Amino acid sequence: MQALINARVLTPRGLETGLSVRLQGDAIVDVTRAEQSLHDCELIDLDGLVLAPGFIDLQVNGGGDVLFNDAPNVEALRRIASAHRRFGTTGMLPTLISSDRDVLRAAIDAVRTAMATSVASLLGIHIEGPFIAAARKGVHDPRTFRDIDKADIDLMAAPGHGRTLLTLAPEQVDHARIAQLCQHGIIVAAGHTDASYEVTRAALDAGMSGFTHLFNAMSPLQGRAPGVVGAALEDRSSWCGIIVDGQHVHPAALRIALAAKPRGKVVLVTDAMPPVGGKRNDFRLGGRVITCRDGRCTTVDGVLAGSCLDMASAVRNTVHLLDVPLAEALRMASTYPAAVLGLDKSHGQIAAGYRADLVALDGALEVRSVWCGGIREQHVTAAARAN
Repeated sequence: MQALINARVLTPRGLETGLSVRLQGDAIVDVTRAEQSLHDCELIDLDGLVLAPGFIDLQVNGGGDVLFNDAPNVEALRRIASAHRRFGTTGMLPTLISSDRDVLRAAIDAVRTAMATSVASLLGIHIEGPFIAAARKGVHDPRTFRDIDKADIDLMAAPGHGRTLLTLAPEQVDHARIAQLCQHGIIVAAGHTDASYEVTRAALDAGMSGFTHLFNAMSPLQGRAPGVVGAALEDRSSWCGIIVDGQHVHPAALRIALAAKPRGKVVLVTDAMPPVGGKRNDFRLGGRVITCRDGRCTTVDGVLAGSCLDMASAVRNTVHLLDVPLAEALRMASTYPAAVLGLDKSHGQIAAGYRADLVALDGALEVRSVWCGGIREQHVTAAARAN
């Protein structure tokens, strides 16, 4: 048994000191006052580090110089997951960008096999398109776009690959289909959509529960046409993913979203591309060269193409750009996305019975240690070494 001591531990009350977090196997045994007997434990002194639940990222296109679309296989998933664990992500949804059904099938099969063989960090799959709108396609290939049918639903609803998050355009999918998807346990979110407020509202009534990268690739909020953004900000029950990299959305717009939505309904995502945790700053997507420079991933003509953001940086940016207290920023990266996935009884909190997925960060919010299923990985970033 391990006992993690001398940390600032994230609890429902905030960041607390004087606690001991005991781990055994892949689970948290308990959280107690540090002065209680720990004679049967291996003591790990965290020397004042912040200890938070491991981060959960709902939108990971790639990492470690691998793009999931190009390599929908177990080894690619292992490399992507390993790259993101360096930045505190202990749970993730590898994300498949719009593709044909054969690639979709291969991706789902890869996630199923990887989870069955205990590839760390995988919680399911995010299918982003191809049931989206050409008017808001971003870098998605419109040649792959199609109407959803029973074969697609059967493929996505098949068991064994964890949680399934599907991003679609509600104007492209009949709302009876949306209800059917939700009945099969698929989490439906709006994204890459030019829908009206009224169509978006109807999709929410049919069971759609979230919005993928709020503000990006969706109809904006206007005075007489609230659009998708207006529906997202007005609705009290739905969740919104946000990319806090200082590139995708102006910080003021994100602060407005945080003020509008109830607490717990805004979650951090990275929309990460292969350069995160990798050695290269360029890659190909659908034959197009994408370059990551100065914090932006773009095509040669300047179109944003995902991000080079990691989750630890997203937390830092949320604190520094959005003026969010650290404890709340950490919850936006862990507790709240766990709830989106319906995993809030097992992930996203430091409490007895929860999975031993943890991240320890220093004063600069650089990752120093990660526990994934109770197994510790230590990291010292270049920024931490400089200090």
